[in-house]
Amino acid sequence: MGRSYLFECSKCGYQASVSGGADTGFEFCVQTTACRDCRILFDCVVRLRVPDTGPKIFTDYQRARLRKAEQAAPPTFEAALNRLLPGAGKFKWVPFKLRCTVSPFHRVRAWNEPGKCPRCGNFMEKNALPFRYWD
Repeated sequence: MGRSYLFECSKCGYQASVSGGADTGFEFCVQTTACRDCRILFDCVVRLRVPDTGPKIFTDYQRARLRKAEQAAPPTFEAALNRLLPGAGKFKWVPFKLRCTVSPFHRVRAWNEPGKCPRCGNFMEKNALPFRYWD
């Protein structure tokens, strides 16, 4: 079960409700990410559990399309939370790269606590109690 905490900067007053690093739930894994262009913190989905359709035989063209689809944008944190999965069956984990939710061309980096504020550079403070339990 994952947890989100409220992080706050005492200098500029910026607040973000994020995990504070890598966190894992039953259906997906997140990594807290700092976007250098937007100057915000957010949780980015890095692994997602999806239904497995079983082994198939693909042509080279179909394999290339599958690789391209797996490199697509990851779902947002809220979309991954609200997703409904079918009942019993086989599942597989699909990895994603860190990516900004606003633009895929923004420069992003992994952010772990204790970390600096993306706006002013001061260290951010974490609240003691979790803001939200997810998954």
